[in-house]
Amino acid sequence: MTLLTVRRDGEIAVVTLDNPPVNAISEAVRKGLFEMVGQLDADPEVRAVVLICAGRTFLAGADVREFGKPPVEPHLPQVVDRIEAARKPWVAAIHGAALGGGFEIAMGCRFRVAVETARVGLPEVTLGVIPGASGTVRTPRLAGVEAAVDLVTNGRPMPAGSALKVGLIDAVVSDLEGDAVAFARAALDAEMPMPVSKRPLEPMPEEFWQKARKAAVKAGHQAPLRALDSIRFATEHGFAAAMAHEREAFLDLRGSDEAAALRHVFFAERAAPKPSALKGIEPRPFKLVGVIGGGTMGAGIAAACREAGMEIILIERDEGAVARGLSNVAAIFDGAVKRGKLAEAGRAERIAGVRGSTDYAELAQADLVIEAVFEEIGVKRAVFAELGRVCRPDAVLATNTSYLDPRAIAEGLPHPERFIGLHFFSPAHIMKLLEIVPTPDTAPEVLATGFALARALNKMPVQAGICEGFIGNRILKRYRAEAEALVTQGVAISEIDAAMRGYGFRMGPFEAQDLGGLDIAFLQREGARAAGEDVPETLGDILVRAGRKGQKTGGGWYDYVEGDRAARPSPRAAELLSARITGEQDLPRPEIAAHLVRAMASEGAAILEEGIAERPEDIDLVEVHGYGFPRWKGGPMFASRG
Repeated sequence: MTLLTVRRDGEIAVVTLDNPPVNAISEAVRKGLFEMVGQLDADPEVRAVVLICAGRTFLAGADVREFGKPPVEPHLPQVVDRIEAARKPWVAAIHGAALGGGFEIAMGCRFRVAVETARVGLPEVTLGVIPGASGTVRTPRLAGVEAAVDLVTNGRPMPAGSALKVGLIDAVVSDLEGDAVAFARAALDAEMPMPVSKRPLEPMPEEFWQKARKAAVKAGHQAPLRALDSIRFATEHGFAAAMAHEREAFLDLRGSDEAAALRHVFFAERAAPKPSALKGIEPRPFKLVGVIGGGTMGAGIAAACREAGMEIILIERDEGAVARGLSNVAAIFDGAVKRGKLAEAGRAERIAGVRGSTDYAELAQADLVIEAVFEEIGVKRAVFAELGRVCRPDAVLATNTSYLDPRAIAEGLPHPERFIGLHFFSPAHIMKLLEIVPTPDTAPEVLATGFALARALNKMPVQAGICEGFIGNRILKRYRAEAEALVTQGVAISEIDAAMRGYGFRMGPFEAQDLGGLDIAFLQREGARAAGEDVPETLGDILVRAGRKGQKTGGGWYDYVEGDRAARPSPRAAELLSARITGEQDLPRPEIAAHLVRAMASEGAAILEEGIAERPEDIDLVEVHGYGFPRWKGGPMFASRG
């Protein structure tokens, strides 16, 4: 396949790069661009060059297939330098996204134009590295130090309009190729700007760097601060020295544990939405969605689906519950307005697309119905009995259950092939994870619909088999049990929480239970006991039976003062649990964290062996996106591998 083609528009050469699917900067691309500069410089009929890309995007960054392999010349910095040093000026014509190395190549061009929908950025810090081909050196020379710090240290792409304002691009155009050629032709008759590498940079005051350093600090991540240091070095040294400094930092970070973990999560996230088993299988439509239950979970699901453009019918048991459910949905959009994420007109439009009813017959034309009622088998079965009576035979029917067996919920349902488990995480309009749980009867196109819904909602889908707790809650149960075991051995509750915060979790296991409520898991255990299962008494059971359910009762594992969420060591909890504590251990915090992570990985290994999860990467995605496992550690399976 020919990656680079050239056509002439008078004295302008239009070079089109086509390396599907995202025009990644592979070895062949680097070599082709490097050689193309010499070829066009030697052509007397060419006065300027437009670099444009076929497909859906401009050069979108490094070829992920080459990650971890020894680098091959020409290296990307050599390609960027080669383009910048060309005797004929190059114009980058950007559509889609110019990210990472793609934008560094664009900065090597003398000019950059972009369509309004394009984005430019340097997201390397999100993979644990810094730009390695002049991103920290050319960007401040092009757009100023302040804009460069913002772009490089947070890793977020910038839309074309904003990029134009700060000088990262030279024009926003509508007809990309035609306007880029016209821009190049007009530039030939104007004074040519200096190459970016020749532009001067002034040192910034110390106060600026101190403020920028505070803003760039991100727990567990060293790359943002290394990127900031590289930009600062570029303002205080010449271009060649700054490039050498950037490359050294890039290569150092590329081999770090942080970068390896972030790459692991990145690749897992790329693979998860498109399982190979569903290739070629068309999902069913889901334009009209019914949601059963308007509580916290149901309202969150309804808001998420409405945000994605679906029409929503919210079903509740009586008119009062309908009103409360609609109010819950409206409150979510009100919050978005207060945070500046949504305009008033957008709020009104979203609320207009949600209606409530007590009549299941309203769901007769629904494409998809998601049940989100109380976690009790009888209640859920009653819901699906009604859905089986009123819904179309091809409507997808889904249960949002955390622990219950979906097969038991769907027992007796007509057309069971349309049934599936969709385990959302609360708050459902925010949390990224969606566990997709098919039953043995679930049709392939219904499973595909679950993944298509996840894509529409911008959620991370992971397929899970059927067992108590599926993937995430099963590991959570083991994690909590191991944490309680440490307490019985004499390790302080506060030390266990501190150890997990130090590892990278926002909260430790006991702080998290106090926030969510100890009674949730307690009621699940009580239900299992009532069903005849042998469920040993946990330390949490002792606390709940004493009325300590967490923050909502003023005490759980910790004590709380009204109006203050700060956790305080609890003499009362210690007294209640004292009979179960058999020792007094003083374990180092890293040892505590390592023990608990190993326990999570051990449960993950059992989940894999039983076929509940297909890949260890899926388990890591569940923990990162649903349970707060630090992304820069890669997940328990990655963190615990030898």
